Amino acid sequence: MTSQASPNPSTLNEWLALLEQRHFKQIDMGLDRVMQVKQKLDIKFDCPVIMVAGTNGKGSTCAMLESILMRAGYRVGLYIKPHFLHFNERARISGDMASDAQLIAAFNAVEAQRGDISLTYFEFTTLAIMKLLADAKQDVVILEVGLGGRLDAVNVVDADVSIVTSIDIDHTEYLGETREEIGFEKAGIFRPGKVAVCGDPMPPQSLIDHAEKIGADLWLMGRDYNYQGDKQQWAYGGRGMRRNSLAYPSLRGANQILNASAALAALESLREVLPVGAQEVRTGLATVELPGRFQVLPGQPLVILDVAHNPHAAATLGQNLDNMGFHPYTYAVFGSMLDKDIEGVIGHLKDKIDHWCVTDLPLPRAATAQQLKEVLLGAGVEPEFRRDAARSIETFDTPAAAYANALSRAGENDRIVVFGSFLTVAGVMQARRPGLH
Repeated sequence: MTSQASPNPSTLNEWLALLEQRHFKQIDMGLDRVMQVKQKLDIKFDCPVIMVAGTNGKGSTCAMLESILMRAGYRVGLYIKPHFLHFNERARISGDMASDAQLIAAFNAVEAQRGDISLTYFEFTTLAIMKLLADAKQDVVILEVGLGGRLDAVNVVDADVSIVTSIDIDHTEYLGETREEIGFEKAGIFRPGKVAVCGDPMPPQSLIDHAEKIGADLWLMGRDYNYQGDKQQWAYGGRGMRRNSLAYPSLRGANQILNASAALAALESLREVLPVGAQEVRTGLATVELPGRFQVLPGQPLVILDVAHNPHAAATLGQNLDNMGFHPYTYAVFGSMLDKDIEGVIGHLKDKIDHWCVTDLPLPRAATAQQLKEVLLGAGVEPEFRRDAARSIETFDTPAAAYANALSRAGENDRIVVFGSFLTVAGVMQARRPGLH
């Protein structure tokens, strides 16, 4: 008996609850099952498709592309993940989040075609959003890859331009233990004869070799395109065009100029079919928004939201914190998945944080607050057991409770940095509503 024997859920929340418990694996690498259902759904994009993979920087690059292209007047479809507060955040059509009704209709379409094929939550929702974007008849579609590239569900689509933003150690149980192994997996989104942009200034040789082997048109940072700038503005130089007097991206952070350059390289490669003017680029970069990427909230004490969850991202977060100027004390709200390199993350930040508010997260595969505390102690973070302690580690059941504690203790000139997982940031976002903008 197939799932068609019972009626489909009638609400989006019911659908998501069903999908979360249906498949026996949360992650089930491979494209055969997804490709079969994609073909049954007849998903075809009648417009250019840009696919973005990478260890870090995927979301920022997608957001910049969307912002620039929308400023140029194009209808832009975007698939981005994960979400913070509402699943609808994952699908945007011409700048608007998909409605519950649109998503439910897409879910019903996938369910009608999948038959006995078992799909994970990610595979099912990816197919649904792809169908939604294909049917919306956009001028361009941007797809963010989830985990890896070669075997990620998004990779059943042949992109016109593929971008790999960065390659570092993460998801080692699926992608490999080294940058060379992981680089090969990321390069799996490249296609013969199509443009392949690599934004990592030091790409693994495996990525270069794979691109050459399949005959992709590889654009390397520093060889095919580059950037230069001062404190006020910057310039992009590509194979056949230059863009001068650019505003720095409104997304804060040390690596955003690399992400912006990769986005502009992709747009340069598409300029015959998607021409974009200089003013649209400037305005698009100056106005782009993306929650949770070194997002500095207004008010006192200063609150920074950053989804940094691996050592590479933590190093960037540490650099960004150093560039902010003096704050008497820094409080951390920190929660992490257990399969992450928690020691590596802490290593980049332990000397920049005075008070740690570590938290459980609402997933079985999350590290407990007590486990995080033990890692901190093992890394040499030593709390001072006195009333006016300059260093502390405290454990909490939820990100909201950890944040409330940090807020109650921080002075108006201090800062609170929330990081370690999308769930950590989402928990604090939820606690701050409706004050968060």
